[in-house]
Amino acid sequence: MPTVIVIGDGPGGLSAALFLAKNKIDVMVFGQDTTAMHYAQLRNYLGIPEIAGAEFQKIARDQAIGVGARLRNERVDEISGKQGKFQVSLESGERLHAKYLVLSEGKGPKLAKQLGLAFDEGKGIATDRNARTTLDGVYVVGRSARPGRSQAIISAGDGAAAAIDILSIEAGHDVLDWDEPPKPA
Repeated sequence: MPTVIVIGDGPGGLSAALFLAKNKIDVMVFGQDTTAMHYAQLRNYLGIPEIAGAEFQKIARDQAIGVGARLRNERVDEISGKQGKFQVSLESGERLHAKYLVLSEGKGPKLAKQLGLAFDEGKGIATDRNARTTLDGVYVVGRSARPGRSQAIISAGDGAAAAIDILSIEAGHDVLDWDEPPKPA
């Protein structure tokens, strides 16, 4: 069973999956690649002068898979549980368990509501700066947390913050994800 289940495969969910998998955390992402990114043209993503949202999604999905994230093209129907013991039920009837949930459901956070998280149309679901909700082990990233102020780069940052928080909890100390370029020969 995965340590972390990510629901939603837009920039927030894929960013969380990338950081987690890169750092050897077993992570599974559920999404059908139907994110609004497919209708976007990014001109405000630092480091990328311009890219079609669909191309960005393809690169992001491949990047997350490349470091070990597992992506499943399945819909999650229900979630339940509490701290450290969450259950995800798929449309196929399969049930999976995880220690952490990262929810990147967009503007319709149906599953977050199943856990009892309150969604305010104007403010979203309350989170701290690490995307933590009031439920231990549950993180909300992207439009569900910022319905009126969401951008791809903000959502990706939220996903990264959630992942670093999970990595830090698992390690028992603050984790810094930093890669150095190869040393010249």
